[in-house]
Amino acid sequence: MLLMLCSLTAAIAQKRNRIMMLRGHIMLIVDINTSKTEIDSLLKVGGVTGQTADMLLHGNYKPAIKDGWNVKAKKNIIKLDRSLSDTGQNTQITPYLLSSNVYKNNSRAGYPADVAYGVNNFSRVTVHELPSGLTRFFVPGNTQVKRVQLSGNFNNWSTIKGNMNRTDSGWVYDMRLEAGKYYYKLIIGGNWTADTYNNLTEDDGLGNTNSVYYRYNYTFRLAGYPSARKVSVTGTFNKGAEIPMRLKDGLWEGQLYLHDGNYLYRFMVNGSPITDPANKLTQKQNNVLNSVLLMGENITFKLNGYTNARKVYVTGGFSNWDADMLPLTKTATGWVLPYTISAGNYQYKFIVDGQWITDPANPHQISTDGKTNSFLVVRPNRTFTLKGYSAAHTVRLTGDFINWNEQGYTLEHRGDEWTISLRLKPGKYLYKFLIDGNWILDPGNKQWEQNQFGTGNSVLWIE
Repeated sequence: MLLMLCSLTAAIAQKRNRIMMLRGHIMLIVDINTSKTEIDSLLKVGGVTGQTADMLLHGNYKPAIKDGWNVKAKKNIIKLDRSLSDTGQNTQITPYLLSSNVYKNNSRAGYPADVAYGVNNFSRVTVHELPSGLTRFFVPGNTQVKRVQLSGNFNNWSTIKGNMNRTDSGWVYDMRLEAGKYYYKLIIGGNWTADTYNNLTEDDGLGNTNSVYYRYNYTFRLAGYPSARKVSVTGTFNKGAEIPMRLKDGLWEGQLYLHDGNYLYRFMVNGSPITDPANKLTQKQNNVLNSVLLMGENITFKLNGYTNARKVYVTGGFSNWDADMLPLTKTATGWVLPYTISAGNYQYKFIVDGQWITDPANPHQISTDGKTNSFLVVRPNRTFTLKGYSAAHTVRLTGDFINWNEQGYTLEHRGDEWTISLRLKPGKYLYKFLIDGNWILDPGNKQWEQNQFGTGNSVLWIE
């Protein structure tokens, strides 16, 4: 026990906010000098019901105590502790710490960061895709142990899920994964370890390593060149690095995980660059011709009227506001352009014979720095709705996701509702509505917290 306490004291000196699972107990270590957002994240993942960072920092521990937690405050540290037998949560054979870069990001593919691409690197392949669409994890040998478990951000680092099945040559576990980047570890006979056959690892924030696996979603293909010594692909997604391709059934192929986005790329054949002969979409960069790859949602930009215009373009955040990149095609009733855009929130405008205009068919707008642009969201994951207020002229949404810009996002009025959809990354957000300039909390959201003005902010969690 003395050794355990000494180790814990040393760990607290090195780390700030953490969750610890230690000998049948779950313990939350809270540093009061960190942000309320980070503390709220810790409390939420730790399962402290009803307790908020604001209450905790003001010495109000009643919700945590009522929920069965022991709370101790000393200097800048607040400790919350309770037995795992009371919570029904994962039990641990050995102490295990979840660092902030684990609990903030949960199990989303592609997180903790929106990585542009990824290629696996195994000395012996222990993770591979099955024809059924499942992903198989394999642990060779270790047949003498009673249990082997697979834990990662795909199952919230669980120690009760992921029990692998014993075979005559090792242990296997099959699961369905979406394309993306995943972190994982193995628990072999109660001991946590990285996959020793996986050369791709990252620091887990605690001085150890997580194994990294990319589930692929794209294959580059190049026909011909059967006698080529070396073929690779390079592009803006990997900053010019070359990804080797292999000859298979008369095609050179290179598989990888590729995040939604617009990319320039070229093939390298025996060191000589060529564009993709199967892709007609090209673009010059620094006077070098590249093939263009678009991954994301298919969007059609339409501008009705202006049939006497000579040229019409669309530009916005999806094209780095390049005024000459995306020309629309003239139709009998106006102008049109199909285009592929990755998931996100974007501002945009049309350029009609050199004049910049907002989209007259889009009621959603945003104003920044005195400029008003049309607003587009691709693959939204949250719709904000305000009922009533039919006599209002303008309803806007603002919050910390837009730096509390008072112009905010303009909502659309339909029937008895004002609505707007956004795409937000996982995390905690604070927001309010502005009705003809008057700030109000979201009446449809019971979650809120006090602010420095005493007027409160609505609270939203995106999982």
